[in-house]
Amino acid sequence: MTQIFLHSPTNAQFRLVYDEAHFDRVFYGKDRKDKLLTIAWNKGKDQQVNIDNVVYLFPANTILCLMVNETFHFEDPSTIVAWQFNKEFYCIVNHDKEVSCVGFLFYGSSQKMFVSLNEHHQEKIEALQHVFLDEFSTSDHIQGEMMQVLLKRLIIIVTRLAKEQYITEKELTGDKLDLVRKFNLLVENHYRKEHQVKFYAEQLFKSPKTLSNMFALYNHKSPLLVIQERVLLEAKRLLFYTEKTSKEIANDLGFENANHFSKFFKKHTGKVPTEFKKVSPVA
Repeated sequence: MTQIFLHSPTNAQFRLVYDEAHFDRVFYGKDRKDKLLTIAWNKGKDQQVNIDNVVYLFPANTILCLMVNETFHFEDPSTIVAWQFNKEFYCIVNHDKEVSCVGFLFYGSSQKMFVSLNEHHQEKIEALQHVFLDEFSTSDHIQGEMMQVLLKRLIIIVTRLAKEQYITEKELTGDKLDLVRKFNLLVENHYRKEHQVKFYAEQLFKSPKTLSNMFALYNHKSPLLVIQERVLLEAKRLLFYTEKTSKEIANDLGFENANHFSKFFKKHTGKVPTEFKKVSPVA
């Protein structure tokens, strides 16, 4: 079943999906018009989830956050509970001081975070789901506001758990993590044109070395690799899901020409773009 809240004047959209035999998202296809972030909870057994043609294990009783432009398919959608919303309903960037998820849960590392829920956390999320359902049955002028409050609580709970489970270095204090998160968001906004660390360091009023030290604590990737992985991910999506040529993709992603793009792609994948397009799993 899919419960939907729509506010036509603002185009705000919020969905609660549960007990659905068919639930997926195809960004370069049927779902392109709906810019929805997704928080998915696997209430069933371990299953596989295919994200941009890469298969991951989605363990039982874990939560996975998915981006607007990610295509995904679940092995068993019927056991998934998903909250989906667009920025018009709740803009996580504008409300980052409240939820602190930008550049971490969303717009963050290419690492997929499967956030585990113990029995206590499962009960909390289950209770939230029931309150959401109650709000869907209460149609009044503050219905949207109530759902925003509930969504904010859900995001805060998942963010806290993710930080506990994925950030273990004591040296990565709150201010340092905020710097990493701001970098990640900048990359998401500018990776199509800006491929050098210097640009992002200048935007953050830091040196490239300072950024490198932060990322060494966070995920052991250099800032340059984070940028390159984001460019590479988009290149793979465009090759797999669209009919664009290498020349068109090179232009979209800020390369001087198709040859430079081809060299970059082969360096990171071992294949030139045309070879990848023939094989086509996004890996």
